[in-house]
Amino acid sequence: MSLILNIETSTSVCSVALSEGEEIVFEKASFEGPSHATLLGVYIEEALKAAKSKGIKLDAVAVSSGPGSYTGLRIGVSVAKGLCFGYDIPLIGIHTLDILASAAIRKNGKEADCLYCAMLDARRMEVYSAIYDSRLNMIRAVTADIIDANSYVSFLEKSKVCFFGDGADKCKEVITSPNACFMNDIHPLAVNMASLSKKAFDEGHFENVAYFEPFYLKEFQATIAKNKVLNEALGKNK
Repeated sequence: MSLILNIETSTSVCSVALSEGEEIVFEKASFEGPSHATLLGVYIEEALKAAKSKGIKLDAVAVSSGPGSYTGLRIGVSVAKGLCFGYDIPLIGIHTLDILASAAIRKNGKEADCLYCAMLDARRMEVYSAIYDSRLNMIRAVTADIIDANSYVSFLEKSKVCFFGDGADKCKEVITSPNACFMNDIHPLAVNMASLSKKAFDEGHFENVAYFEPFYLKEFQATIAKNKVLNEALGKNK
């Protein structure tokens, strides 16, 4: 049975889980804000010690591939690639929204007549979202959506839609259809990757370790301080 180290760093939550098949043999998570740089290495070391104590060998590393936090994804993917190179094992990439949707569907008891809209917070009223059926089939691909009163109306007119993820909170006052419901406390966690990473491993869906990059959906834009812009402008005018 495959032993997979699952790494999830796409949001402010940092989490690691060791799964044997779909059974979780070790898991650790921090909800205390973006602390991936300091905590991820510690959690992985603890997970590897747990594997060694049980006498089981690591077969693959699975990592959340995005979309999500630029910095978080870079850290998670870099560490995952390093482990794969070091242990000479395959790398599995799992879409962040698939992880979210899997958790929501499981929590909701796989309600068949419901659609599931996974949302990650972006800037202002923007979210990264995808829509799934109760079997985790993606029926609308990942997009960046500006939320307004008409968002997802084509789905809400036909079916109940559950919204969840850290992008869903800011949508509650805007999406007011009676067919809309909002699920709380759904996070993309490493423990929710187990069934997805097992399936990918069993089907041989591996990434190229050398060339794999996170799926950002949008390019990273650094914020430049206003006073820096002003100083540069004044400098050019001298």
